[in-house]
This record gives sequence, C-alpha cells and structure tokens, in this order.
Amino acid sequence: MVSFSPSTCPIFEFPPQEEWSALCQRPSLETSTELQHRVEEIMQRVARGGDQALIECTQEIDGLTLSTQQESTKNIETLKQRVGQPEIDEALRHSIDTAIHTIHTFHKAQATTPTVVETAPGVHCRLETRPIQRVGLYIPGGSAPLFSSLIMLGVPATLAGCESIVVCSPPQPNGKVHPWIEAVAHRLGLSQVFPLGGAQAIAAMTFGTESVPKVDKIFGPGNRFVTEAKGQAQRHGVAIDMPAGASELMILADGEAHAAFVAADALSQAEHGPDSQILIVTDGVNKATQIREEVQEQLATLPRHDIALKALEHSKIVVLNTSDIAAFTNSYAPEHLIINMTGADDIAAQIQHAGSIFLGAWSPESAGDYASGTNHTLPTHGYARAYSGVTLSSFQKTVTIQHL
Repeated sequence: MVSFSPSTCPIFEFPPQEEWSALCQRPSLETSTELQHRVEEIMQRVARGGDQALIECTQEIDGLTLSTQQESTKNIETLKQRVGQPEIDEALRHSIDTAIHTIHTFHKAQATTPTVVETAPGVHCRLETRPIQRVGLYIPGGSAPLFSSLIMLGVPATLAGCESIVVCSPPQPNGKVHPWIEAVAHRLGLSQVFPLGGAQAIAAMTFGTESVPKVDKIFGPGNRFVTEAKGQAQRHGVAIDMPAGASELMILADGEAHAAFVAADALSQAEHGPDSQILIVTDGVNKATQIREEVQEQLATLPRHDIALKALEHSKIVVLNTSDIAAFTNSYAPEHLIINMTGADDIAAQIQHAGSIFLGAWSPESAGDYASGTNHTLPTHGYARAYSGVTLSSFQKTVTIQHL
C-alpha cells in the first residue's frame, strides 16, 4: 500500500460555508512573465519566418527534424503529412470506430432548424446557423497521444460543415504524428495534418505559413505553452474554444455508494496528470474514511501511481450535510461531476455549474472521456460558470435575418 501523508487527500468534516471558498481553490494556473515573453517570441518568429521558423523551432524545442515533401496537387514543398491508414491493433481500431459512431450520433442530433418569428405584422425574423469556415484542432501527443480528442473535435467539425479543418499534433521521433492520431484522421477523412506541437503549432494556425492554413478558431487542450499561445492568438483575431486549466473531477457519494467505485473513479481522474484535482463530497464521516482508505489501497495497483499520488496531494474529501451538497457543488463548478447518490436526477436538477454530469454508480467519467457520445472538451478551473463544453454549435455561428 502506498503511504499517505496527512495532507494527501485530507478529510474536512462539515466545514462552515465561509470556508467553502478555500476548499474550492484549484492548483494555481502556472503562468509568468517569462512564459508570456517566450511564447510571444515563438509566435512572432513563426509569423515572420513561416515554415522555416517551424522547422527551426521544432529542432530547438523538441530536438526533432521536420522534413518537407512534394505536395501532390501543387508544385511546392509542404510540411503537411500524407495521411494513410497505419497498422494499428484491431481492438483499438474497433474502439475508435465505436467512439466515432456514438459521438457522431449525439452531435448530429444537436443540429437545429431555422427559427422564424413574425415580430410584427409583415416583419419576419429568423435565426440561421453557418459553419465556421476554417478551424484548427490541436491534439497533444507524447507518451499518451490524445487521439480521443481528435475524435471529439473532428466529428463535430465535419458535421458542422467546416470547409478547412487543420490538425496539428506533436511529431514522434520519426517526424510524423503518432499512428493512432493518423488512424483517426484517416477514418474521419481529414487530410490537413501537420506534425507540429507546442506554441509553434498554435502560431502556425494563427498566422498561416506556406504550408499551414490560417484558421478562424482553434480548439484543443495542451500544456502551458499551448494554453498561453491560445490566449495570445485571441489578440490576433483568432477565436478559441475556451480558457484551459488542469483537468478536475468532483464526486458526490452518499452512504449507499460503494467506496471501491468512488475510489476507482477518483484514481481514473488522478492519473490524468500531476496537476489534476479531485473533490469527493459525502454525507458521512465513516464513508469519507472508507473512501480514503480505498483510494490508498487501489493506488498501489496503478502503473501511473506516482502521477496519481501527486494529483491526490491537492485533492480533498469533504463531509457535508445532504442539504448543502448542491450549493457546494455550484461553488466549485466542476469540469466533471459524478453523482453517485440516491435520487441522482433530482440532485442534478439543482446543479447550475458543471461541464459534464455522470449519473449513478455505473456512469464513470472515463465513459464520457472516450465513447458515451458526449464531448470531453469541457470548461475547467471554474469556467463552467460561464462556459459550456464543446458541442456542434462550437463549430458554428448564427446569423439573424429579417424580411420586411
């Protein structure tokens, strides 16, 4: 069993409301003047130098060499990767197809029909949607390439009818995107794929280069350099999906909840990364103790237990009266919310601020992360108070039309 210090996932018993704000604090978003200046330097370098700057930045930052190739339809060299159908495990291919199907089904159902209103005799007003013409999708690579994020973003982008869908993902040692990401791009029919990562990828989509098309809106998660670059992209007229922070999960569990289930859900989130946060809220001290002990026991079995342990160092278990749980949840405004309580639907009706809600003991966050059909690109760091997760409408804009 992994040993816990008293500060690792501590239990807070019936805190008064004036202490809730402190309990809802997230790990601070890491930013600095140095980071801002470094990213601004990369952005301006790419804006001025185009493809050559991208090649140089990738060599300097990632230690990798990008190669150009002949564009099949034009007599130019390009950084664009030819997207084929790579060899991947058949079980993984089936999982990808399943996720694409469920996400396509849910997002297709979000399409709306024009609303026509006669506001006065002879005055007809209507609201119509139009696709955002050019979108950029940033897909993290590294040791755990987020091909699921390409599904989550690529499916609604194609459904919305976006004319240009640019995909950037960090290069592997061979100078290409990870084969899992290439497989998803091939399956979705996305051909504008570039082995580019970090702030330089965001810069390329912001300004455009000889190879990379300029886009109108950028989607996707990333590290602090990517997050800062997306923020700076907005100053150059490019929209982004939402502000980004570390991933987080809140679990509401009553006396009937199985401690083993709650612990498994918590650890599934904790192994996302060392800056992830979990808040577990329950209505009994004994249940809180059981859950903490179960988390400690299951932690030892995780291959990524070192990462999960770091996340647990800024996670908490809070014991509250049942009547206070919904209000506390709204104070936190979680990215993910699991309601493992009797009457979960009634409790969900009281929740005003959450990115995505998972009802009941058999609705783990991981289902929504991959293949339930909902989107896993969600507001973090309390932004659920004002932002929604990605939907079909994220890739659209509305136009009002009047006829007199």
